[in-house]
Amino acid sequence: MKSVLAMLILFVTAVAMPAQSQQAWDAKTIVWQDIEPGGTKYALLEGDRNIPGKAFTYAFFIPAGYWEHHWHTQDARVAVVSGALKVSFGEKLEKNGAKAYPAGSYLLVPANVKHSMGADVDTIIIGTAIGPWATHHNENHGSH
Repeated sequence: MKSVLAMLILFVTAVAMPAQSQQAWDAKTIVWQDIEPGGTKYALLEGDRNIPGKAFTYAFFIPAGYWEHHWHTQDARVAVVSGALKVSFGEKLEKNGAKAYPAGSYLLVPANVKHSMGADVDTIIIGTAIGPWATHHNENHGSH
């Protein structure tokens, strides 16, 4: 009886959970969903950034010359797909001390750590984080 119950639980769990299919992206296959006047672009690649405890993956396009200062509510794990991401840490927008991370680099930006981010060349990053996610910008955070 216990084995029948265990099998039934496994079957119900397998049926109730949607199957995930393989997905892959590169700089040319990202479908941008939000395009801002400053030239940045955002795409939610998979998941839902609002569900607590669930991972999601996003892509962000940073045009050459764009800078912003912000922080996130959760850790961000970021891979530079193309271009070179420039990052500095601190309380205000800081371009001069920013370190460049070329394509192929990986960064971990902890939750609530204020940082500046920009690029001298068009740059694409793909990041993964856990929901719920919010990005907070300082006043006068960006320039293009």
